Amino acid sequence: MLERTMSKAIEEYSKTFKVLLLTGQRQVGKTTVMENLAKGKRSYVTLDDPRYRGLAQSDPELFLEENPPPVLIDEAQYAPELFPFIKMYVDTHKNQKGAFWLTGSQKYKLMQGINESLAGRIVILELLGLSLREIKKVPYSGKPFTPDSNKQEKAVKPLTVMDVYKHIWDGSLPEPITQKKINRRAYYSSYVQSYIERDVRDFYSIEKPVQFYNFLSAVAARTGNLVNYSNLARDIGIDVKTAQAWMGVLERSGLVYLLQPYSPNVTSRIIKTPKVYFLDTGLCAYLCRWETPETLYSGAMDGAILETWCFGEILKSYRHRGEEPLIYFYRDTDQKEIDFVIEKNMTLYPVEVKKTANPGEKDIKHFNVLKKLGKKTGSGAVLCLCKERMAINRDALSIPVWEI
Repeated sequence: MLERTMSKAIEEYSKTFKVLLLTGQRQVGKTTVMENLAKGKRSYVTLDDPRYRGLAQSDPELFLEENPPPVLIDEAQYAPELFPFIKMYVDTHKNQKGAFWLTGSQKYKLMQGINESLAGRIVILELLGLSLREIKKVPYSGKPFTPDSNKQEKAVKPLTVMDVYKHIWDGSLPEPITQKKINRRAYYSSYVQSYIERDVRDFYSIEKPVQFYNFLSAVAARTGNLVNYSNLARDIGIDVKTAQAWMGVLERSGLVYLLQPYSPNVTSRIIKTPKVYFLDTGLCAYLCRWETPETLYSGAMDGAILETWCFGEILKSYRHRGEEPLIYFYRDTDQKEIDFVIEKNMTLYPVEVKKTANPGEKDIKHFNVLKKLGKKTGSGAVLCLCKERMAINRDALSIPVWEI
């Protein structure tokens, strides 16, 4: 079984908070992580079971009497009726930390109940798919990623270019990675069908599954690019408001991340449109019908999918520690662009992603624009296909993508 970086954060936060909620897209391993940590220490109940769900909805007080803390309640979004009773319990057991562990794949539904009942009593963590380090069993020991943060980390062994694209094509969902004989096409087909039928229709009342599938595929084809709702709406045959609402569904479901532009108050020249990134590149490749890693590598999305994968790895280095990164992109009206700007400790770190083994000065030519924004700037980086970490100049490094 692959060790998840999130395990340590779950145990640490449970020493401080009375309730812990672990969210994340379908099948990223939420239940597995929590069950392994709960084994022998707390009871487990899943609201996927209609018997438990019915009791939790109809008589939440009795449900908690039969499943007393410490308890792990899986798929808690099915019974928001529990939240007021969880609140009452933790308010009367003030010294009991980590009393309730909850999981759920529908953050929007969960947050509705939490904001009403559990504000200030709960910590919310989000699990993403497997990171490359988790797959290769080379865990982080230090800080989340910035260009100068992982110099002392034990590195993943160097990969060939096709190894990198194989990992991108495989994606990060645990089941198709750990079960080598699984039929990939059948797995993702079932995944999408289950997502649309169980999540989209049940929780968001979207009654156009075919159009929603087409929308999902259209967003996948645009990963790593600025969001253009007018073009999406036109291509799918929906109005702009529907396109915006459906993008919100994908974001709340944990399938995509909308990366906002860096926009300090001192400037008004920044473009305000976000970029969209698919959080599982395997699902993205499936939806875009890239049948092999080789076709993905040589196809029109080769650069965008590499950037998408790198973004996901950076995000995992933070979220799997229980941290939410301050990460943006930069693009101004002069067409000066930086793929990612990471803000940490009041310092801005520029990061570019390039499908090259030999980055140079031309690849970091826009890094200097950050110095005009009135904040401290740190080392920049080009994440690329080079063999080892090297200096480009005094202010920027080339870093192999497998060292994120």
